[in-house]
This record gives sequence, C-alpha cells and structure tokens, in this order.
Amino acid sequence: MIKEKDRLNALQVALNNETREREFYLKHAKRTKNALGKKMFQQIGDDELEHYERLKQLHQKWAKQEKWPETVPLKVRDTIVKDILLEFVKKVDETAKGDSDDLEAVRTAIDFEAKGAKFYAELRDSVTNPKEKQFFDLLARMENEHYVSLKDTEEYFIDPASWYRKAEHHTLDGQ
Repeated sequence: MIKEKDRLNALQVALNNETREREFYLKHAKRTKNALGKKMFQQIGDDELEHYERLKQLHQKWAKQEKWPETVPLKVRDTIVKDILLEFVKKVDETAKGDSDDLEAVRTAIDFEAKGAKFYAELRDSVTNPKEKQFFDLLARMENEHYVSLKDTEEYFIDPASWYRKAEHHTLDGQ
C-alpha cells in the first residue's frame, strides 16, 4: 500500500498529465482535416478536462483535510467516444484517409491513454478505501475506453475502406 503523501503526490502527477493531454488533443482537433480525427480529439480533450476538474477538487480537499474527502463527487461524466465512432460509420467517407500527422497523433494518444489507464489502475490497486478504489477504477476504465477508441481510429486512418467494411458489418449483425 502506498502512503497518504505519495497518493497525494500521485494526484498532482495525474493533474499535470490530464492538462498536458487535453492541450495535445485540442491542438490536434484544430490541426486535422479529418472529420473523425477532429471529433475524436475534441471529445477526448473534453473528457480530459472533466477528469482534471474532478482530480483538482479531490486534490484540494485532500490536501486541506489530509485524508480522502467524503464530499468529493465520485462520478465522472461518461465518455461518448464510442458514440462518435458509431455515428461516423453512418456517414463515413471510405476514402478519407488520415495524414501521417493524424496517424502519429493518434499513436501518441494511444500511448498516453495506455499509460493513464495503467497509472489509475495501479493507484486503485494500491489503496484500501472503497471510495478511493472506486474513483481510480472509474478513471482507469475511462482511459481504457479512450485507448480502445483510439486504436479503432488508428485502424481507420491506416485503411478506411477495410475499417468501414468491418464497422458496417459490425452494426448490421447486431453485435
């Protein structure tokens, strides 16, 4: 189990990461010409802001009370990243390949999200307070959902026609 002070420091690291990641996503949402990339980067950037706000509230209360606060909301707005992909399938341009900057940005984002999911899972696994465990588990799962969606986006940027065929089949067979 990690000590209280180390967990508080870990929250500070998480705050810095969420800020850095949000800036990255918003920069690439503005830069890309690809509609899926634009929506994906914007939505994940918005999700990261939500994570930052919750972590900031938690950090401030924890630092002041010197213990896990009882009054921090343990809910984070659900991500709609999966919905963006499903909506995109309905009106996709099968030839709209991402450029090399898009692909590089998605791969960087995949790395961010994998590290974020691992970081929050390690925090979750190192604590005993059930509310604390639940909070870090929620963040780990959301970062993992971003990771999975970004892997799908990477596949789309590499081969939009194959991605579309797979996505179209996926929605038609009800799975």
